[in-house]
Amino acid sequence: MLVAGFPAGAWGTNCYLVAPAAGEECVIIDPGHQATEGVAETVAKHRLKPVAVVLTHGHIDHVASVVPVCGAHDVPAWIHPADRYMMSDPEKAIGRVIGQPLMGELTIGEPDDLAELTDGARLDLAGLELTVSHAPGHTKGSVTFRMPEQADVPPVLFSGDLLFAGSIGRTDMPGGDHDEILGSLARVCLPLEDSTVVLAGHGPQTTIGRERATNPFLREVSAGEPGGGPGGDASAARRGM
Repeated sequence: MLVAGFPAGAWGTNCYLVAPAAGEECVIIDPGHQATEGVAETVAKHRLKPVAVVLTHGHIDHVASVVPVCGAHDVPAWIHPADRYMMSDPEKAIGRVIGQPLMGELTIGEPDDLAELTDGARLDLAGLELTVSHAPGHTKGSVTFRMPEQADVPPVLFSGDLLFAGSIGRTDMPGGDHDEILGSLARVCLPLEDSTVVLAGHGPQTTIGRERATNPFLREVSAGEPGGGPGGDASAARRGM
């Protein structure tokens, strides 16, 4: 399996291109702010053919390049219905007006073909099997995508802004809820095998086993350890928009 990722834009949002192998069809996950060029370079480098864009949630740092990327490759995009409004109204999603100088290249709106994700759905795309888990807390429509173990490749979780290496997504913007994200961590992440590789929306890759042992928020939901009150452990910086 080929997973090619790169951090894009002002927030360093991880965009992933996933394929069974180089030279085959691929799925693009979270083409965010200023990701268009990186997607084009990765497609050319690995001789890939995109067939779909899938989105972990609707924040502009994860969806800003969806329209040009889908248009360039004539492919559909998928998003949870609770976050769909953010594609056309990103200011409402973050509770402030976005500064154009900061955002640079910004295409607001929906691609021509936009489908909606549901909890538990299995997407068979580009020869890949992606299982969708609704994981609200960072946003109401946050989801993760899980791929099963195959050959010598361990299971993979594309966690979006639910779970990071050492932290979790922030919950202080519209649609965020600390108790809800803890519930999503318990329901979506805790049942996974320790060997599961976590590819997050920001920062380095990790594993469920490492986060189960060291992440203060995952420890809070797995062992009942206090996470510092409603905002969690203050020493563990939140990431993402």
